[in-house]
Amino acid sequence: MAETIEVEKKNGAKTIIVRVIIGIVLAVVLYFGGKKVYYELHHESTDNAQIEATLVPILPRVSGYVKALYPQDYSSVKKDSLLVELDDADLQLQLAEMKADLAQAQTDIGNANASIRNAGASVTETQSNLTVAETRKEKAHTDYTRDLALYKDGAITKKQLDDSKANVDIADRQYEATKNDINVAETRTGISQAQLNKADAIIKFKQIAIDQQLLKISYTKIYATSNGQIGRRNVDVGQYVQAGTPLFTIIDDEDYWVVANFKETQIHHMKLGDDVEIKIDAYPDLVLKGKIISFSDATGAKFSLLPPDNATGNFVKVTQRIPVKIKIEDIAKYKDKLHAGMSLDVSVAY
Repeated sequence: MAETIEVEKKNGAKTIIVRVIIGIVLAVVLYFGGKKVYYELHHESTDNAQIEATLVPILPRVSGYVKALYPQDYSSVKKDSLLVELDDADLQLQLAEMKADLAQAQTDIGNANASIRNAGASVTETQSNLTVAETRKEKAHTDYTRDLALYKDGAITKKQLDDSKANVDIADRQYEATKNDINVAETRTGISQAQLNKADAIIKFKQIAIDQQLLKISYTKIYATSNGQIGRRNVDVGQYVQAGTPLFTIIDDEDYWVVANFKETQIHHMKLGDDVEIKIDAYPDLVLKGKIISFSDATGAKFSLLPPDNATGNFVKVTQRIPVKIKIEDIAKYKDKLHAGMSLDVSVAY
């Protein structure tokens, strides 16, 4: 009988222990399950997210053969560092020809200035001659008036009066001829000035062409426009490249951000400034903090090469995704771990 009681006591103790264990397990499950439910009720999450960075394409602005290529694949570069040199021999020869042509045009300027000076001197001389001709004309008219009075008084002969009249005609013609000479001289001055203006315009045009050529020559040296790391090179030394051909791309490492593509049904709780948790697939134990800084005004489908047109054919409703831009906080601490295109898990608290 005592043994039976002892067995029942042991069984009762075991039952209590089992119940306690079950209770503890249920409490733990309820605690963590409750946290999970609460988290899901106050967070929106997506794994459709990646790290973005500014990609700066390196493009030649002139065509030519690659003479030197300094960075290696995936190497770091500093802003304003020399990346590529193109052969500029042909451009330098063209520049020398342009400078020689400019020197010849400057000689034409000298000739035009000399013509202007000569024309000006001719105008001055002719104006002096006009003064003399005017004086002679006035004297001839005065003499004729006097001789006419003398002739009427019978003091001189008809021949003397005729000679005096002839002198008046000659003086008048010389005066008019000299006036015409002034017009001709002034016209020559105008022509010479026009030639000077033309030569000056030609020089300016040739100087602009030289400046453009110097600019082209400067383009044969290609510099980094930002700090960062280059991707794979698409060019080698000796290769001929056309203007605008991508040589490689610099990934600007000064700033990174996150673009998360949430379903349209997830964003109704979100607003600018909301806190964000970011987990990088490559570093599962690393949790970054961030904040929402903008929402796209269009779904991702609208940016596709062939956006869907729901007005044609059979319509099947598909949940769209809205790109959300997220700023990474304390980014300087993690820059060595961030790479554009890395996959992420993003969770927004609201």
